[in-house]
Amino acid sequence: MPETREIFKTLDLCLRIGEMLLSSGAGAADVTATMQSVALGLGLRNADVDVTFTALSMSYQVSFDEPALIQVRNVRHRDIDYEDLTGVNVIVHEVLSGEIDRDEARNRLARIVSSGHRLPRWAVTLGWGFTGAGVGLLLGGDLLVVAIAFLAASGIHLLQKPMSRRRLPYFYQQVAGGLFATLLAVGTAATDLEVDPSMVITVSIVMLLAGIGFMGAIQDALTGFYITAGARLLEALLATAGIIAGVSGGLTFGTLVLGVELGRVQPGASGWQALPLMAFGAGLAAAAFAFASYAPLRALPPIAAIASMGGAIWYLLSTNDTGPAWSAAAAAFAIGLVSYSLAGRVRVPPLVVIVPAIVPLLPGLSIYRGLALMAVGDGYGIIALATAAAVAIALASGVILGEYIAQPLRREARRLEDRLAGPRLVGPLRARAVKRQKQD
Repeated sequence: MPETREIFKTLDLCLRIGEMLLSSGAGAADVTATMQSVALGLGLRNADVDVTFTALSMSYQVSFDEPALIQVRNVRHRDIDYEDLTGVNVIVHEVLSGEIDRDEARNRLARIVSSGHRLPRWAVTLGWGFTGAGVGLLLGGDLLVVAIAFLAASGIHLLQKPMSRRRLPYFYQQVAGGLFATLLAVGTAATDLEVDPSMVITVSIVMLLAGIGFMGAIQDALTGFYITAGARLLEALLATAGIIAGVSGGLTFGTLVLGVELGRVQPGASGWQALPLMAFGAGLAAAAFAFASYAPLRALPPIAAIASMGGAIWYLLSTNDTGPAWSAAAAAFAIGLVSYSLAGRVRVPPLVVIVPAIVPLLPGLSIYRGLALMAVGDGYGIIALATAAAVAIALASGVILGEYIAQPLRREARRLEDRLAGPRLVGPLRARAVKRQKQD
């Protein structure tokens, strides 16, 4: 491919694919390997790729005595969109298998970017509502708690959506969501309803944590992309700080203005008889989150099944005094180990299965406990917040460890993992040049 124009077309396609993957939450290692695979498949050997949190660059040098051709693309918008992620993943595989050429891949990618979503907005709002309801079941809430949690999660989505369209910083969106959920819980506590309002806050915290890229940050750190990992981690910490600010502000308002103090929440269900209900809640929350994130409908049943398995493992270990971090790590490890094979069967990237499956296990309970203790001047609140951080790290590292072990079980994986930087959650496993058939 000697012509400069043709090289730039290939680099542009690779950068657009990388932008879609990075903005959807894919790790830097996955983005780098995918871009290199597409470039190699289209005839550019040894193309250099540089991935940071906000920019992608790619260069190619035809020969050692010529200047390198370089293109750069910025990542300005981030959103969880598993429909687009799956579509881009399909395009990549078809390019590498020789089913479509570069121009067809570019046209299909442009259609993905420009087309809207198949789901109406009210369906997405219902999806978020059922996510909250599922987490309420996982915590052992009764029917009234589940109903209020459904309303709280739906209300948070309706509140944050216009803020996102106006490009208000994500920190303020998290503050608004946490404040809304806490004021709703305080208002519930001021009524005669027999409901634990602290559960509503915990459910809302889990929902707000669902969009934070803890797993992407840990994956980038483990695969050697420390700059990108640091940027992702800073974004996650800032978003979590927004949740803490909103919830603590609502708790302070309830105590000082309304005279309502909310207690510390404890999972209400216990014993073996509660296990099926809690597993069902985990599966419902994961499937609803995937639905609200535009995941293909064919992926929802396996996501629900894997999340139910993870919720059951977490519950059984946590009730036997294993510790919150180790319980979360064991459940996440099982999720990562199983998700790889099931994702291939339903033709979606493993990331589409893994992230929703760990959403019910996010440390909303530990965060709320820490805030409730700090609100009354108890120094143990810092320990509870540290426990929440440990659980988040355990979830991310456990999932990635499961992927490390699952991928070598497939054919040729040992040789491929020597080539790639880490476990693949998005993109092809094999990078090779496509052999074009000769035209008559």
